[in-house]
Amino acid sequence: MKSELYDVSETLALRQRLRRLRKSESLRLLLAETRLSSSDFIYPIFVDQRLSEAEEIASMPGIYRHSLSGLKNEISEVVSLRIPAVLLFGLPKRKDALGSEAYTANGIVQQAVREVKKVAPQLTVATDVCLCQYTDHGHCGVIRDGRVENDETVNLLSKIAVSHAEAGADIVGPSAMMDGQVKALRQALDERGLDETLIMSYSAKFASGFYGPFREAAESAPQWGDRRSYQMDPPNRQEAIREIEMDIAEGADIVMVKPALSYLDLIREARAKFSLPLAAYNVSGEYSMIKAAGQRDWLDEKRIALEVLTSIKRAGANIIITYFAKEAAKWLRNAN
Repeated sequence: MKSELYDVSETLALRQRLRRLRKSESLRLLLAETRLSSSDFIYPIFVDQRLSEAEEIASMPGIYRHSLSGLKNEISEVVSLRIPAVLLFGLPKRKDALGSEAYTANGIVQQAVREVKKVAPQLTVATDVCLCQYTDHGHCGVIRDGRVENDETVNLLSKIAVSHAEAGADIVGPSAMMDGQVKALRQALDERGLDETLIMSYSAKFASGFYGPFREAAESAPQWGDRRSYQMDPPNRQEAIREIEMDIAEGADIVMVKPALSYLDLIREARAKFSLPLAAYNVSGEYSMIKAAGQRDWLDEKRIALEVLTSIKRAGANIIITYFAKEAAKWLRNAN
């Protein structure tokens, strides 16, 4: 009897050949568990108030700071590639201690939002709500006695969000990692009758070394110290989950993990715990290291970029903010 059972199980084992499921490209396409699409992407765009024409960012090949007048061509290409949303970052003409250019009605992001909506009213426009690009010290908030003042900063973040929403932004993205920022933004938006504006909170934003190229692009590096007193400490998983829980309780519509590649475990855990839409930011350093290695023929840029983006979606992200959005959209279109 034992030998008969053994024979049956051995026969079943022989019948299970998982390689059969992978033997052709058409089968692999048919059975793919995770499907990457241009509709998954938000494309970040830098708009510089000082420029009259586009300027390539040295540490981010293929990514540019755009003039306000040059946005039309960029937005038209985004729309043609069926990328549903952009995320706007602004570089002002002048900076000061309170980042006042961030919340003026005619600031660079406010102007850019209006321009994008004029060119492509159907495109979803998200904006970064922070002070680091606008302060002369490069920190994400108001400095008092050598430290970032939380509540005073939150008041200014609320002013920024309202000004962006009044200009036509569909989504505002508080990224300063100040306690209570989501609650304050929701209250300020609702009081102004802007209750249809979504909040995409940078809920678990880590103090990462992967932001270097962005800080060059946005000219937002701190003039002294660092941001570890308000951005998250990379070893802390449970704290990240608490940050997300708090933002949901405060009224966030979309939550985010940033960066993506080194924090896939948190994307996976957040997807398992929370039902809200989940964004992941494939940040500048992740983009630049693939670009640099690809330019040196150390790896296949297209293959690695798509593999990384697929891993972010497989981990559970609904939305991927990525500088690869335009290239990836072209690669995916040509593959179909």
